[in-house]
Amino acid sequence: MRYTREEYANMQAVQRRVARAEADYARFRAAYLEIAQNEPDHEVALAMIGADMNRAHAYLQALIGLPPTPFEKQPSVVVMREARRLAEEKREKH
Repeated sequence: MRYTREEYANMQAVQRRVARAEADYARFRAAYLEIAQNEPDHEVALAMIGADMNRAHAYLQALIGLPPTPFEKQPSVVVMREARRLAEEKREKH
């Protein structure tokens, strides 16, 4: 399939936006996970980064065309559960 120059430029622009959105989401997720593991009592930081992570996730889903589902958990809730599980595993090893 051949693209016109305009179609090709638009496709590349969308790919760049998706890559940037994935990087933003990954950065917020890593920060959230680090704080959840190292400072789980820092509720303000978790709430702020969690909100940013949820927005980045929603933007990424919108870019790739996934509709939001009404029963989907927020990514911050899932990451918090994962952080708690990792912290418990770490405690059990020591």
